[in-house]
Amino acid sequence: MSDNYYLVLAGGVGAAKFIEGLASIIDPALLKIIINTADDIELYGLKICPDIDIITYTLANIVDKQKGWGVQDETFNCLSVLKKYYDFEWFNIGDKDLATHIFRTDLFKKGYNKTEITSVICEKLGIRSQLIPMSNEEVQTFITTDSKTMHFEEYYIKYQCEPKVLDINFYGIDKAQPVMGVLEYINEAEKVLICPSNPIVSIGTILELPGIRDALKKVKQKVIAISPIIEGATVKGPADKLMRCLGLEVSCVGVAKYYKDILDHFVIDKKDCNLKSEIEELGIHTYCYDTLMDSIEKKKKLAQFVIDIKI
Repeated sequence: MSDNYYLVLAGGVGAAKFIEGLASIIDPALLKIIINTADDIELYGLKICPDIDIITYTLANIVDKQKGWGVQDETFNCLSVLKKYYDFEWFNIGDKDLATHIFRTDLFKKGYNKTEITSVICEKLGIRSQLIPMSNEEVQTFITTDSKTMHFEEYYIKYQCEPKVLDINFYGIDKAQPVMGVLEYINEAEKVLICPSNPIVSIGTILELPGIRDALKKVKQKVIAISPIIEGATVKGPADKLMRCLGLEVSCVGVAKYYKDILDHFVIDKKDCNLKSEIEELGIHTYCYDTLMDSIEKKKKLAQFVIDIKI
């Protein structure tokens, strides 16, 4: 691979939109993408990796663009039968999507690790970017609410992020390691790009792995992040509730403070430009741009803007 590759830290839907823009303006083979796996869950006896799958389907150009996840032109015949056998109905998964999970689970049983499986799936789908799970070890995000403690996917999908968040825990993070080579990728990349993903449960999980944050600190002059918060609100997902739980200001300023030790460049939405000087006081170069990626053209323009930032 060429020396001028870009390393990307990514969560799910927001990251996939930005990565779609990146892959449209540069050679996709120049992207190494570290993906959050703390949303991974086992259901119906199958290993499901939501963030990996969203980015995989996006780069394979088969994602359901309306939903932002799953596969386009999906059917749900298998799920309708599964719901007769299982006593939960909150996780909707289509027939084509199930095929991926069946294949992944089969490879796990044959002794492949998560990195190897992701690589095989990418090869089968013709993806030229390198998709890298953040860890081969199991890490799962659990949310403690005022009603009960539950897996993040249950909180997100079944309960629609409505219960009050009291605590956030990454089960297994103490035994997890970054995938081999990731620390070197951080050091050698031309730029490190942090997608507009949930800073707590998408990017935060990656940063919790041993050595990741320290590696980023050493090269912070080339680390660029995009705020997922616009005018004090999330575009999608519960980042606001989770930030509030940790005592963080729900704004692009709060995100900047969370990333302060690893970040030198920060892109905020043009609607938040009044906060630019406050972030710059943290010692972070701050740029205002239209970050709402509601069309392929806007995804491309944001990606080009980020790529063009001088470090």
